[in-house]
Amino acid sequence: MKIYTRAGDEGQTGLLHGEKVAKNSVLPEAYGTVDEAQAILGLVRTECGDNTDLEDKIIHIERDLYVLMAELATDPSKHDKLKPGKSKVNDEMITFLENFIDEITSNFELPKEFVLPGQNRISALLDISRTVVRRAERRAIACDIEGSLAVPYLNRLSDLLWAMARWQEGESITSRSIK
Repeated sequence: MKIYTRAGDEGQTGLLHGEKVAKNSVLPEAYGTVDEAQAILGLVRTECGDNTDLEDKIIHIERDLYVLMAELATDPSKHDKLKPGKSKVNDEMITFLENFIDEITSNFELPKEFVLPGQNRISALLDISRTVVRRAERRAIACDIEGSLAVPYLNRLSDLLWAMARWQEGESITSRSIK
């Protein structure tokens, strides 16, 4: 099997369940941005070192992002074919993120001001991931998928990534603090 198919050379891409759309339409823009976030989380994972718990949680999130991408890669009129937790975001996926946020934030005091990214490599990468997830959230909003949990999932994931970055940096440098 060859990697290239030439099927997309005219600027069209296939969605799940057979529909074709322009590659720059809202659905490919949304799931493509989620794909970008997932790739950056892969880079974050390379920085986990001996922290297997953090690595396992990132792997869990990366797998959930495939579910989200499947949902965003499906024409909204075909969402009845999707399976919650397999090809469509469900409440349990959001609860996982919320529980992880609660677990992390119970270990340190949250900054009360804007934070300057870059205390260390892993926190900076988490902040980059967060900004890409925020963009994915905006792209998912543009898809206007009725009854979808994609936007709440992305919103919660960006909150988690912000908390993870603060947790990994230890002491934050805020926008008004003097180092």
